[in-house]
Amino acid sequence: MTYLLTQIFLYMLVTFLLGLLLGWLLWRYGRPTSGEIDALRDENKRLRADLEVCTIKKAKLEAHADAPAPVVVAAPIPAPTSEGTYTGPSSKPQGLSAARDGKADELQQIHGVGPKMEKLLHSLGYYHFDQIASWTTSEVAWVDNNLEGFKGRVTRDEWQKQAKAFAKN
Repeated sequence: MTYLLTQIFLYMLVTFLLGLLLGWLLWRYGRPTSGEIDALRDENKRLRADLEVCTIKKAKLEAHADAPAPVVVAAPIPAPTSEGTYTGPSSKPQGLSAARDGKADELQQIHGVGPKMEKLLHSLGYYHFDQIASWTTSEVAWVDNNLEGFKGRVTRDEWQKQAKAFAKN
């Protein structure tokens, strides 16, 4: 019996000493170095400066929000400009509920139309080159203004011109 108690006591003593050694190592080497502390202080200063700038901007915005809104007068609707861009009233082009014969043209052949844009055009009912080629100026303006995230793309990349070329083939 004394043998077992001696063995248990020795194991507990070794475990205690190992715990002390491990604790001391973690305490000694787990502390941040002076370089890390300096870097954290610099980061803290930078963040405080950013916070101060944001607080000033917020105060300015709140001051402007309290001011009365300016009165906006509607301007007359202009006609097409000499550059070919149309800024007048727009109308939605006629779309299809599905592609003719169940097969849509590969609209990605048009420069500026990628996979996302092609899906967006399909969701609006445009599946074929001849549809795009036949858009009027006001319809081009409507599509330009209603392509979510791609406004002005039809005019900028000259889709109609490209679609007419692809429709002939």
